[in-house]
Amino acid sequence: MRLAVDARFTRTDHHDGISRYGASLIRAVSEHADVLMLISDERQLALLPDLPWVKINSPISPAELFVALRVNRLGADAVFSPMQTMGSWGRRYPLILTLHDLIYYQNPTPPGFLPLPVRGLWRLYHLAYWPQRLLLNRADVVATISETTRGLMARHRLTRRPVRMVANAPQEGSTPRNPDAPVEKSLLYMGSFMPYKNVETVIRGMEHLPGFTLHLLSRISDERRAELEALVPAGARVRFHNGVSDEDYDRLLRRATALVTLSRAEGYGLPVIEAMAVGTPVVASDIPIFREVSGGAALLVDPDSPAGFADAVRALAEPDRWRKASDAGIRRANDYGWDVSARQLMAAAGEAVRLFPGRRRRS
Repeated sequence: MRLAVDARFTRTDHHDGISRYGASLIRAVSEHADVLMLISDERQLALLPDLPWVKINSPISPAELFVALRVNRLGADAVFSPMQTMGSWGRRYPLILTLHDLIYYQNPTPPGFLPLPVRGLWRLYHLAYWPQRLLLNRADVVATISETTRGLMARHRLTRRPVRMVANAPQEGSTPRNPDAPVEKSLLYMGSFMPYKNVETVIRGMEHLPGFTLHLLSRISDERRAELEALVPAGARVRFHNGVSDEDYDRLLRRATALVTLSRAEGYGLPVIEAMAVGTPVVASDIPIFREVSGGAALLVDPDSPAGFADAVRALAEPDRWRKASDAGIRRANDYGWDVSARQLMAAAGEAVRLFPGRRRRS
């Protein structure tokens, strides 16, 4: 199968969640199909596998309305986009669109990297479900990354199309940390600082964790940093890294007591499965997606309780408890893998070909 994959959501400097998902899936599915990457900036190639590519318009350009006219000429048997916003007017190919989560219906603040006009449209788009239905029903098959999101899609009747899993996964080649190496009294947070991420409760919980250091690893604006610094309890150790390399992240993860996240909503929570893959325990909010992804391996707590969060961290100070949580995380992470996800995508692409009204046979 000749599969065109929309890689235009790949970042140009470092991966975010969508960027890493797309790049990892492209690499894995290239073992099963003839993959053509669609990019909008040649700098994206630095974070993508060495595969054939075609440069087209930006996904946030007005030209996106007519992008299918360009894609029609590429001769793809099917097209996969890791987002749901790819233009489809006039398409002559089977299409799989992806919906990761429904976070922005309850948390309408748009991502800060989007241009101001696009952020305005983003807010309007999430005021009701009918625009989402219009987008998803343009596909032949809809993909999502978790059973939690698939359940929410069914509850809100977001599409008449078949919804199939194309799961997220940790990076290939993750080897567990040495369980006998000393464990530092450090906690890692990897994620954005948007309000629904609830970093405030993690910071407040540091009041009850003397001797521990909280490392906030992601990039952060000066304004948001000032807001969070004002919440740091007296004497608590909280370090803002403002971005780390993959190498530094891996090094810190392999020494930490735990990765922590008290987010109120997630589409998947990739840092959770990445931490478990290397044997670092996870303390997370007790919400449906973390119950699904962790499979019982994480310590789940009330996201509104700084003291409850601290109690879970202190429980990991017991060597036997830490070792059990580490082993359970490794076993759970082994249930996920990019080859599994690639096979899920190939099955979805085959289904899209069968369902496409204008399908044509290739010799």
